[in-house]
Amino acid sequence: MIRFNASLVDMEEVQKLTSYFRFLESNAKNQGTEEEATQLAQDVHKDWWKKNRSRFIK
Repeated sequence: MIRFNASLVDMEEVQKLTSYFRFLESNAKNQGTEEEATQLAQDVHKDWWKKNRSRFIK
């Protein structure tokens, strides 16, 4: 636990730092490869496009 004097510290910057630490913690647990991440992103994009194509192409 870290305590700050809110009147001396920009709390928005503290929140950014906290988010960064959470990202590092989450990423440390990641066991996937870059190739798997790319494939997942492509699959998600393809699925999203199938569901939403009619909204953009008439």
